[in-house]
Amino acid sequence: MRALLALLWLLHWLPLPLLALLGRALGMLLWRLAPARRRIALRNLELCLPELSAAPRRALAFEHFQWLGRSLLERGLLWHASPRRLRRLIHVEGPIAFADQHRGPLMWLVPHFLALDVGPVALQLFTDRPGCTIYQTQSNAVLDAALRRARLRFGKAVLFSRRDGAKPLMRAIREGRGFFNLPDMDFGRKDAAFVPFFGVPAATLLAPSRMARLLGMAVQPVVAEMLPGGRGYRVRFHEPWADFPSADAEADAARMNRWIEDRIRENPAQYLWVHKRFKTRPQGEPKLY
Repeated sequence: MRALLALLWLLHWLPLPLLALLGRALGMLLWRLAPARRRIALRNLELCLPELSAAPRRALAFEHFQWLGRSLLERGLLWHASPRRLRRLIHVEGPIAFADQHRGPLMWLVPHFLALDVGPVALQLFTDRPGCTIYQTQSNAVLDAALRRARLRFGKAVLFSRRDGAKPLMRAIREGRGFFNLPDMDFGRKDAAFVPFFGVPAATLLAPSRMARLLGMAVQPVVAEMLPGGRGYRVRFHEPWADFPSADAEADAARMNRWIEDRIRENPAQYLWVHKRFKTRPQGEPKLY
């Protein structure tokens, strides 16, 4: 692991167009060497985009793996490049200033596109508002320490492990930190409801709605993407949602999924298709993977 982390550090010195080319080559290699993940991606595309025939789905999955390879190698850039270089590479669109103008509790709702890690970097470089998020503790202690060091290096973020529970997170939000929330993964049945995602019942967290309602949070969606040819990254800050949350957390979850579907259709190759989004099934339904 130390050798891999050292390689990421070395690669971050390369010009981004060259690093992007290497990343796409890595993705092509992963397509061949990671058959389990390839099958998951193809199955997800079959479930979510049934209007595509087998050949276009396979081509889309192959393209996805090339973006995936880029996202892996370019972590080193996000973890080690200077703030000056990152400001040149990250192109921000939309009302990012809302983070500083809104004085109340704030949630950034961020779906799992492959450039996901660019979002918190943009927030730390282009806003004054401190942030917080929940992260999954890594089983490898060296990798876990590297992730924490990289995500905390600008001195404006706080990370909470899922083991910490909700109280420290809610305290940080009440103290003025924006919450960087990643809502579109399958975490099982706990605190979730089965609502449609591309027409397929998906275990979807109710926490975004419930937390926003409890704390009176404004909810602002954010989508990050990699630009072709190593031209950098685009982070789009959308207008904060009106009438969200409502009194119906399940309806809010369905609304959130529909919004994410629309963003995926705009850029399908960069969504995280290698995650088992439909792993948890309603009682009595067969497995999908």
